[in-house]
Amino acid sequence: MAGKVYGLEPRDVPRVNTRFRRIVTKIPVPESTPILRTLQECEPVSMQGQPPVVWERAEGFQVYDRWGNMWLDWSSGVLVTNAGHGRKEIVEAIAGQARHGLLHSYCFPNEPRARLAKRLSDLANAAIARIRREGNRPDPSDPSDRSDPSYRVFLLTTGAETTENAIKLARTYGRKVGGPRKIAIVSFEKAFHGRTLGAQQIGGIPALKDWIGNLDPDFVQAPFPDGFRTTDTSFELFLRTLKDKGFGPERVAGVIMETYQGGGADFAPREYMQALAAWCREHDILLILDEVQAAFGRTGTYWGFEHYGVAPDIICCGKGITSCLPLACVIGRDDVMGLYGPGEMTSTHSGNPVCCAAALANLDLIERDGLVENARAMGDLLHMELNRLKDRFPKHIGAVHGKGLVAGVMLVKPGTQDPDGELAFETVRRSVEKGLLFFSPVGFGGATVKVSPPLCITAEAVREGAQVLGEAIAEASRDRHG
Repeated sequence: MAGKVYGLEPRDVPRVNTRFRRIVTKIPVPESTPILRTLQECEPVSMQGQPPVVWERAEGFQVYDRWGNMWLDWSSGVLVTNAGHGRKEIVEAIAGQARHGLLHSYCFPNEPRARLAKRLSDLANAAIARIRREGNRPDPSDPSDRSDPSYRVFLLTTGAETTENAIKLARTYGRKVGGPRKIAIVSFEKAFHGRTLGAQQIGGIPALKDWIGNLDPDFVQAPFPDGFRTTDTSFELFLRTLKDKGFGPERVAGVIMETYQGGGADFAPREYMQALAAWCREHDILLILDEVQAAFGRTGTYWGFEHYGVAPDIICCGKGITSCLPLACVIGRDDVMGLYGPGEMTSTHSGNPVCCAAALANLDLIERDGLVENARAMGDLLHMELNRLKDRFPKHIGAVHGKGLVAGVMLVKPGTQDPDGELAFETVRRSVEKGLLFFSPVGFGGATVKVSPPLCITAEAVREGAQVLGEAIAEASRDRHG
């Protein structure tokens, strides 16, 4: 499932000069090609899949190179910079911790780690208590049903680590409550949970696991109810799929789902998720929500799972937790997180003090600047503009999915639902040449243009970005289809 590589031959492109975009050179910049070629020579080809923009610095929702170009960023560095690029408060927190003199402490305690664990635990507990108060309380016999829910935090480095840990916890829990056969993990077709062994096995993209050879037979996928490529969004399809594949609930330890499926910014129906949560509770199965892309305001709520009104047993987080540095976490019910004893579930860089300082400053900014509310308001505007593009290009845009400041614009071959990866690639290339920055197309057939600006974006910038995207689609479709 290899993506395309952008050429390094500089192309003449129209000059651009607006408040949010400035393009004054060829693209790629001729002077940048030595850097790009060094990377080609020294790194694996797998690292060559992004548009050839050599970042020099980034601020807010704009990215700059050293040759005078400036892009309106609709990538957030792959959904990381929720609070915005280069926020001085985060920079000062990082520099302050570094000057303080502690850069690493392994699993020895440090204060930033303690403060962040408490902050994340409080945030998760508050959201889950609120969901329960609103009428979605589990059965009283459920060990997670407490008047004072307590969710513990395990700090890690990357999103893939969190999903690997969730698999480990779910299988351990399943064997504890249901015996040696209760180890199956149910995930979803087209899902992506990371690039490590377990994460790719629970992923739903067959091409990404060809290398494994001996797939675990107790990892099973169900169709994801996106309403576009899977039109049957009933929970009965989930149950029927498991039955057809020979998996009863007595064999299932956990169900893991991306809060929204990243490849298309696809959300499941709320009633589906409510039914799934109830089924998991009934059969003592852990519900795991992968919030690596969804948490910290991205979808217009602090946690993405708030859209569903369900209380997950395990939450996997990463990306937007710091808006910059590598940090991730697993947040889970204390009875689940307590399955391993001292020293049995650790990580070398867990709770790195510099990363924790960045995360604390980031969470402060999200709250102080009202970025969750801004994501909701700007998200409403963004989706209105993107749906206008869908109406304008009905032959080429099959669907626009997402919530808040994440969207997937799914490009299709005219008159079909077949993905048009070539059109998506060309749309991204032309957008970048016009000063609107995306990462390469993602999702089924590599045909989804993922829209994910920093949460500090303004209405004027949303409108300008949508206009540029429309220009790029028009030019790319005209060249491709006439």
